[in-house]
Amino acid sequence: MPSKPSPSFGLMTAPMHVDYHDILRVWQDADAIAEIEHAWLFDHLMPIGGDPGGPAYEGWTLLSALAAQTERLRLGVMVTSNRFRPPAMLAKIATVVDIVSGGRLDFGIGVGSRPGHPLARREYAAHGLPFADTANAVGSLAEALTVIRRLWTDNEPFDFHGTYVDLTGAFASPKPMQRPHPPIVIGGRSAATLRVVAEHADIWNIASGDVDDAVSRGALLERYCAEIGRDPASITRSINLPVSYDQPGLTQDAVGRAIGAGFGHIVLVLPAPYPAGVARWVADELITPSTT
Repeated sequence: MPSKPSPSFGLMTAPMHVDYHDILRVWQDADAIAEIEHAWLFDHLMPIGGDPGGPAYEGWTLLSALAAQTERLRLGVMVTSNRFRPPAMLAKIATVVDIVSGGRLDFGIGVGSRPGHPLARREYAAHGLPFADTANAVGSLAEALTVIRRLWTDNEPFDFHGTYVDLTGAFASPKPMQRPHPPIVIGGRSAATLRVVAEHADIWNIASGDVDDAVSRGALLERYCAEIGRDPASITRSINLPVSYDQPGLTQDAVGRAIGAGFGHIVLVLPAPYPAGVARWVADELITPSTT
């Protein structure tokens, strides 16, 4: 188990069943609160809970708008579905957000929705997007990350002819503001995805609020790091934890267990609707008790 880092805390506002201005209010409030270091959206084109006909905002478009109206928070999509956008296009989109934000992007990516989630699966058919099987999804994620990193760093055009990605004369200008590139956050818990994490990630995120499950997945990640000769401590461990407004003690306990287990990047998932002053409440009721 790697040494326990000083934790950083962030918020997630899932952009479904809410109004744009509700999310903007929370992010701008959080931007002024030093205890909150990062903020996140998710990447779904239709609601994955509640009223299936309700509103949902496209994550990268919304992220760019929020990047332009905040100044300090690191920000990202936790995590982008690699199935939604071709990797070269995604690299370009992310570059624009990094520039708009002044170099505050954390680039989150994963294989995409799991096949067993019907409300997530339907958004692919509804938007004419192919839904590859898991093996293809993981293989294409590894290739996508290789291509995206090269687009961000290579100064000459290149060809890439992989199993899943085929590019001719690939080149990206401008480059991201962050050098060599924005931190890469990979979300997932499957063994196949964790192998990709071991090779490519700066930060590994697990969405499960079950700390014991996260610890067991972390042990598997350590094994895969050892197989390729990478120090597992070079990968920051991140976990999403649901927030209870009515029983904050439950969230405090989960945060304490996650930090004790070596998770140094805590994403507090806010349920909608967002109460007035929720960012300040999170700092006072959840973050400060966990760091003092």
